[in-house]
Amino acid sequence: MRFFLGKVEGRAVLAAVCILLLPCSHSAPGPQLLLCQSHERCGNQFYDPRQDCCYDDAVVPLGRTQKCGNCTFRVCFEQCCPWLVNRPQESFVVKVKGHSCYSAPSSDDRVCSSVG
Repeated sequence: MRFFLGKVEGRAVLAAVCILLLPCSHSAPGPQLLLCQSHERCGNQFYDPRQDCCYDDAVVPLGRTQKCGNCTFRVCFEQCCPWLVNRPQESFVVKVKGHSCYSAPSSDDRVCSSVG
């Protein structure tokens, strides 16, 4: 079954398709980029999860690090948790993001001493 679009309707459809695809052909960052790539929301901002993450209600680069006792952790992939064992020299543990701070220790965890 074939459908015929008149010259006017056909051009209108072609123009609409071109307008929708035009933002995808540019690689410059900006609001139009969100139409063509996956995006996430952090508070009231959108961000590209291939470049940034949401940490503490702020958009931060994937490479952002922060101190956790005497350790450094990657805020987009890890979390700093209080160490619950009665050892003052081991007061923090870095766990993979998504794991509960209160879950049993795993081989991926890093124990960190308190600073000071």
